[in-house]
Amino acid sequence: MSEYKVDAELDVKGFKCPMPMLRTKKALQKMEGGQVLKVMATDPHAKKDLEQFSAQTGNKLLNTEESDGVYTFYIQRKQFP
Repeated sequence: MSEYKVDAELDVKGFKCPMPMLRTKKALQKMEGGQVLKVMATDPHAKKDLEQFSAQTGNKLLNTEESDGVYTFYIQRKQFP
């Protein structure tokens, strides 16, 4: 279990690529800079997709966990200048 202060949660279990990434993008757009989004997904491709998404958008992937086929991601919304 991670010790991050989670500001919002997104459950995309059962969705296949690209839906987990698209819903994550939409959820992050509603958040303020520095807030943390917890994403729970079952699609194994979500790990690669969300790593690439974070790198391309400047949002920070804080941690990834896997337990019983559920991938949990902690993504921090990028700060605005």
